[in-house]
Amino acid sequence: MLRNRFAILLALLLWLNTFAMAQTVASQAYTPIAGRCPAGFNLVRMAGAPGNQTLSSSEASYIQNRKANVLPQAWKTYLSNVLSTNPFLPDYVSGILSGASSEIPTLGIATSGGGYRAAIFGAGVLNALDARNSSSDAAGTGGLLQAATYLSGLSGSSWFITSLAQANFPTMQELMFGPASPTVSNSSWGGWNADYDIITPSTNSVTDTQYYTNLADELLGKYDAGYVVTFADYWGRMLARHFANGTFSSNIFNESYTHGAGILWSAVANTTSFASYLIPFPIVTADLQAPGQNSSEIIAEDYIPLTNPIIEFNVFETGSFDPQLSAFVPTKYLGTTNNSICVTNYDQSAFIAGSSSELFNEANFTNTLNSEFGSILALMADLMPEPQVEYDVASWPNPFYGVAPDTFIDSTQTNLNMVDGGEDGEVIPLQPLLVKARGVDVIFAIDATDDINDFADGSSLIATQNRTSLYPSAYSFPPVPTSMEEYTAQNLTTRPTFFGCNTTSLNTSTPLLIYLANGGPPYGEVPVTNTSTSQTSYLSSEIQAMLSQTFVITTQGYPENGATKDPYWPSCLACAVVDRARERAGVARSGICSTCMDRYCWNGDALTTAAS
Repeated sequence: MLRNRFAILLALLLWLNTFAMAQTVASQAYTPIAGRCPAGFNLVRMAGAPGNQTLSSSEASYIQNRKANVLPQAWKTYLSNVLSTNPFLPDYVSGILSGASSEIPTLGIATSGGGYRAAIFGAGVLNALDARNSSSDAAGTGGLLQAATYLSGLSGSSWFITSLAQANFPTMQELMFGPASPTVSNSSWGGWNADYDIITPSTNSVTDTQYYTNLADELLGKYDAGYVVTFADYWGRMLARHFANGTFSSNIFNESYTHGAGILWSAVANTTSFASYLIPFPIVTADLQAPGQNSSEIIAEDYIPLTNPIIEFNVFETGSFDPQLSAFVPTKYLGTTNNSICVTNYDQSAFIAGSSSELFNEANFTNTLNSEFGSILALMADLMPEPQVEYDVASWPNPFYGVAPDTFIDSTQTNLNMVDGGEDGEVIPLQPLLVKARGVDVIFAIDATDDINDFADGSSLIATQNRTSLYPSAYSFPPVPTSMEEYTAQNLTTRPTFFGCNTTSLNTSTPLLIYLANGGPPYGEVPVTNTSTSQTSYLSSEIQAMLSQTFVITTQGYPENGATKDPYWPSCLACAVVDRARERAGVARSGICSTCMDRYCWNGDALTTAAS
């Protein structure tokens, strides 16, 4: 666990309790701001009952404009890349992707949690789907990223998604390594700075001690303004130096910079890529930890019941489509609890990433002084005492106080406690893409969890199937294997697999699932993508090796007969992408698509022989 590393040098911080610290520029930029609400302001938007839910007007407008102004050309570019590998696609595939058909796919991409490993693997898969990468175009997969409508992430992939969106949608190489000639400023992008450890960035004890001091100092403004400050704030400030604008290798320890403080999730709407509808609509999720939660619904080694609401943070709104809440508030005004006094500056991008990856409730925080985080918790308790407040959660003022009192478990709580988005077992953020109002036809699910030897075993899909079965009126999910042993026996985590190909009676509301897992290395290669979730620094050479192997995993398909690549994988992927649109158009599968769907679709035990 990450917590083992916090014991290093933290005792040196206790000297800070002898005097107060002056606020830095980062502390000022991190402090929420209260003011009078706009005229006619209404904090809570009820999203409606299952089957009749609505999107915010801002999201609906963004999606409409993206579909009208960006996606037609994006699909044509993707089609061109697929055709360069196989010119014999069925006419209906070319017709749908070229815009000749009235039906077009609505694609969502979901990338899983799993620390830095998941961030790198998810970025690697998107790199192989990116039309800006000539190697991806040549492989026949480039352009699918640009054609996606939604992009969701949680935990480690929330680091990736938030950094990608707030940095104005750079290429994956620039995202991870920074621009070749950076401009060092509070608002410009500097890369992930992965060679600096998130927790102990230096080998010099004096430097690290000052670093920890600075982190605590950056929280004082928020605390002094009367808001709850927990360890998640501290964690978010660590993440900010890697996944928010404003930090470079040249200034990482320089406190004259804000280091991502003041970079807001709602402000993504002001970036040129978002304003031009060029980026898939980004969503980050976290789990709600609630007093009185039903512990009997906690599965296996998870920490959060499946019945707790999943909270989504999108650029415009934050809330949940789960039927027990089905309500949202403007992300810009997170921190607000009434219609009179509005709070801004609370929706810090790195704090949202920190909330989505807040797994410290899994550690021993019960006894502040004796836990493995004892020194830093003692420091926070001295500088920012929070009696009766949990330190091991992300705390958000509850905008839903009094909302849905009969069904919402936190309706009477002053604050909402957020934890890692995968703590209910759903480590792939599929739930936002199953919302019927979003009309997603096909989901590209990227699984970089650490179930077996830091490889994925399919357990996240099982958790999603179990959860959606609790809310059949709200969500539809295709059948998937019900045990991890089935995924292993059928090699479903070491090859791309399609789920929901033949669930005809459900197809009108059930997306087809394209599942790509980090389940093992390509044939003949030594594994490099199964690094530990607790690894919080990477050399550039390590990242490049992981990107190279992830590219192969994404573009090889399901080779057979000793081959290292399925030459028809780009066509098979395209067949899956258009399959729901094909069905709406009333066209039968034909040509290579018939062969592809037989080859890649899971159909119970039918794949046991094919995969052996």
